[in-house]
Parts: sequence; structure tokens; C-alpha cells
Amino acid sequence: MTLKLIYPALAQILWSFIVLVIMFLRRQKAFANREVRLADIAVSTERYPEPARLAAANFSNQFETPLLFFALILIAMHVGATGYVMAALAWAYVATRIVHTLIHTGSNRLQQRAIIFAVGVACLFFMWLGIVIAVV
Repeated sequence: MTLKLIYPALAQILWSFIVLVIMFLRRQKAFANREVRLADIAVSTERYPEPARLAAANFSNQFETPLLFFALILIAMHVGATGYVMAALAWAYVATRIVHTLIHTGSNRLQQRAIIFAVGVACLFFMWLGIVIAVV
């Protein structure tokens, strides 16, 4: 059933909205604490304090490899590659995006982020491989 893949896709979209809220709250806090003024960020957001910049960078990340994720979900649904392995890979990918956000907007340890990112990319690769196997 293709609905197995709809749920992780919806979860990833929800996560993007959550990251957007985190970014908004951190930017709002920067204004409230007078760490930044409108004139400071009218041309570039570089003047925001680091927590707000990290949240913004992570929000941008939600439109990078997730683009591949959504394409793979649609293709998998189209060709009928919607089994439990594909669903597990999709959920694992979403989990890596959540953990990546928590690291990125928290400790921001690059080595941990890189490992989680690599696991997420591996999930995408195996989703792609599953689709290739289904159509060959």
C-alpha cells in the first residue's frame, strides 16, 4: 500500500515547519534581546547571533537532500516499490533529518552531523536502489 510512504513524507514536511518555527523563535529572541536590529539584517542575515544563524542554516538544509527524498517517494509510489523495506528506509531518513537538526541547532558538532548526514544519504541511496530493482 502506497500510504506507507505518505506518512514519512508528511513527517518530513512537518519537521521542516518545526525547524521554521525554531528559526523564527531564535530570530525573535535576537530582536527582543537587542542583539540585532532590522537595519542589521536588511541586506544579509550574517548579523544574527549564532543560534539564529544555525537554525536558518538548518532550515535551508531541509530543502537539500529532502528534495531527493520527496522525488524518491513519488517515484517509488509510481512504480509500486512501496514495501516495508522502502518504508523503513524512508522513516530512517526522516529520523536522520531530525537528529541532524538537533545536533546542528544544539552542540553543532560537525563530526556527529557528518555521520548522521551520511546515514541519511545512505538511506536515500538504498531507496534509489530499491526503485531501480523494482523497475528492472
